[in-house]
Amino acid sequence: MDDTLQRLLDAEVRAEKIAQQAEAEQERVIQAAFKEARAEDERFTARIPELHRGYIVKAQERAEQTVAELKRRYDERHVQLRNMAEERADEALDAAFQVLISPNI
Repeated sequence: MDDTLQRLLDAEVRAEKIAQQAEAEQERVIQAAFKEARAEDERFTARIPELHRGYIVKAQERAEQTVAELKRRYDERHVQLRNMAEERADEALDAAFQVLISPNI
């Protein structure tokens, strides 16, 4: 009986040792995961200015394209209005002369 009891005690000691090793391994894995997560967070945080600059550059490019498009449209409209004014210039002058020489007004 003492032999059986001793084997049970030895088995319990081995089981306790295995459980402690498993807990230590689990803690090591958890700490390694935390360390890796912190490192990833630091890498991302370090890249924020670079990402921000990229967005600023793209926004600036889009703004410049929009300004160029608006200027092009403005220039086209200006040409259209100038052409319309030139087409109607003689008609406007005739109407103005009629107003000036007409005794009814």
